Amino acid sequence: MDIKSLIREIPDFPKPGISFKDITTLLRDAKGLSYSIDLLAEKCEDLEPDFIAGMESRGFIFGTALACKLGAGFIPVRKPGKLPAAVHSIEYELEYGTDKLEVHQDALYPPGSKVLMVDDLIATGGTAAATAQLIQQAGGTLVGCAFVIELVDLKGRDLLPAVPIVSLVQYTGD
Repeated sequence: MDIKSLIREIPDFPKPGISFKDITTLLRDAKGLSYSIDLLAEKCEDLEPDFIAGMESRGFIFGTALACKLGAGFIPVRKPGKLPAAVHSIEYELEYGTDKLEVHQDALYPPGSKVLMVDDLIATGGTAAATAQLIQQAGGTLVGCAFVIELVDLKGRDLLPAVPIVSLVQYTGD
């Protein structure tokens, strides 16, 4: 199945010169969504994660489904103020300014649990790199990263630790 054909590209969104990769068209296609989850599971099962960490919000979509498929727990990585118990947090740089992510302090038990990070897309890598640091801060062992889409020219994977990195669809020249 050609996953890329199920992803809509929207030119000049959110600003001129950007070609936005819209996964809502993939999500609405039952066979495409199922195939994407199955393929992520196939490519990541040898990592044997105890937990899947998914970043708000599209990482939740793929992460929870992958967790079910791999028999792992799911850890939500959220924006500030969304988690009710004590949290670990990390602030990271954006193109213009900073942002913050949080995870419950008791999310990863026992310490050293193997964690696979999952998101819909990796671009410049700031959010993924911050999440990798947050997983380590919370006592987890990052065993891999998985993305549906990778914008290769933005070199986001260069910011990630030396773990296996899976991406199902790659775009270049954007």
